[in-house]
Amino acid sequence: MTMSHALSRGVRALAVAAATSGILVAATSTAAADDGGPTRELLTADCASGLGKCSFNDPKLGEAYLGDFRQVSDSLYNCSTSPATQSMTWTDSVGSTDSVGVSVTAGGNIAGIVDLSVTATYDHSWTSTHTESSSLNMTVQPGEVGWISRAQVMQQVSGTWQTHYDDPKWGHYYWFWGDTITGPAPNGTDGKSNAVVVKSRAMTAAEKKSCSAGSKAGRAFVKQR
Repeated sequence: MTMSHALSRGVRALAVAAATSGILVAATSTAAADDGGPTRELLTADCASGLGKCSFNDPKLGEAYLGDFRQVSDSLYNCSTSPATQSMTWTDSVGSTDSVGVSVTAGGNIAGIVDLSVTATYDHSWTSTHTESSSLNMTVQPGEVGWISRAQVMQQVSGTWQTHYDDPKWGHYYWFWGDTITGPAPNGTDGKSNAVVVKSRAMTAAEKKSCSAGSKAGRAFVKQR
């Protein structure tokens, strides 16, 4: 076996180890953040800024799932004695986060690198953000508060980051680390669909008390979220 083949096999093995363990790995030795090496955040920042020449290798898409419901509209308070119906506008924006919960859509190159890798592997683009808005008629019973909630279809993509520096940084030219990024998926992915629902609850004692104050008495009103 030639030396170049041995080095190539060694680098690939280190990349696999990084993806499996999630620790930081240099091309010639292992180095954890608490051993004086760079943290994952520092390396990711270099990828985002372009200081490090980065690639996201061997992406693997997980099965899509429906994310948590979250309020996407203002709240309608019904202080009257009859049901209140009103058209409510809602807006929802969903981004992507990495395995430590840091946004990957706040600027920089990260989202574009992941999209390039997923597109090359799966022949379809990966979207780091999704924004949607619409309106919906909702009816709120007397003494209740209503709002609109939405859940977005989500999907995880796992892979191994590789950073290359023109000059050694933290003692090495190459660093590898495993990462899992969670982001929005197109509606209908793996048979999962986005969901928009109207929710309501009974007013608290304090909220009921406020219904008798001023212009709120005997009517429905909207409170911004």
